[in-house]
Amino acid sequence: MNAQLLRIGDDIVAMHAVVTDEGVTLIDAGLPGDRRILRRALADAGRSVEDIRGIVLTHGDSDHIGVAEWLRTDYGVPTFVHEADAARARGAKTPPAPGGRWRLWPALRFLGGAIRRGALRTVHLGEVRTVRDGEVLALPGSPQIIGLPGHSPGSVAIRIPAVDAIFVGDAITTRHVLNGSTAMQLGPFTDDPARTPHSLERLRDLPERAIVVGHGPIFHGTAAEMLAALRV
Repeated sequence: MNAQLLRIGDDIVAMHAVVTDEGVTLIDAGLPGDRRILRRALADAGRSVEDIRGIVLTHGDSDHIGVAEWLRTDYGVPTFVHEADAARARGAKTPPAPGGRWRLWPALRFLGGAIRRGALRTVHLGEVRTVRDGEVLALPGSPQIIGLPGHSPGSVAIRIPAVDAIFVGDAITTRHVLNGSTAMQLGPFTDDPARTPHSLERLRDLPERAIVVGHGPIFHGTAAEMLAALRV
């Protein structure tokens, strides 16, 4: 299978597209104002939003569902989310989680960038399709769901061997949005920080050599190497 990984957005908030001969799978959906950059990235790859066959969420937080409802209502694109985060993606109120240490400039950069990309205009999903741990979805790239509860109850890793990548959402970050730290660390605003490292152990023996996070640069190495570098 010919497959290409597109990174859309930036190290503040990123979504990703897996482009194959069969169409496009979107991993997470960025922020509400990301329609233009999504269209441009797909056009540069010779594709369009009409080629998107599905969106798979690493979890249901507002900075990961941005354009999903637009794609559902205008183009009929389904969104897949773990059953434990389905209500979150549909707008259920969640308890506040600690963000950790912060510094003024990185925090302002995150907030300013997110607001410019529509963070204050969140549109929650009217309909989702739920998935469970271990499922392989019938979407381009055949994404495999691996449960990673911790950041949220329904956080998952999405394994796509066709692009040699594992998408971990906010389970970890390689650039902390609130303080700018580039250490490999748990993502901020995590519901259950003590649980996440145990969940990440499920990835240890996987061979893929790109660990793709929602915030920060891609980690180029295996899950075992990621775990060795992780600061908890």
